[in-house]
Amino acid sequence: MKKTIITVVGKDTVGIIARVCTYLADNGVNILDISQTIVQDYFNMMMIVDVAKSSKSHGDMADELKELGEEIGVIIKCQREEIFSKMHRI
Repeated sequence: MKKTIITVVGKDTVGIIARVCTYLADNGVNILDISQTIVQDYFNMMMIVDVAKSSKSHGDMADELKELGEEIGVIIKCQREEIFSKMHRI
């Protein structure tokens, strides 16, 4: 299993979860855990995904998710689990 952390933040609009999940499914990425909240019209989602069966490189997936975020008006970041864990350990 190769875990990646995906975060999505921005103004809430219809279809954010659908667009992100469709991208992941189309690229062989399995969602292991997901949490999302909306606070005063601001959308925040964090996902832990397994990218082991994805044919995309981490860099390509991160770039494509960033572009998808720009299309739908949110910021999408994609980080490898080991880097995310080390950054938040302090």
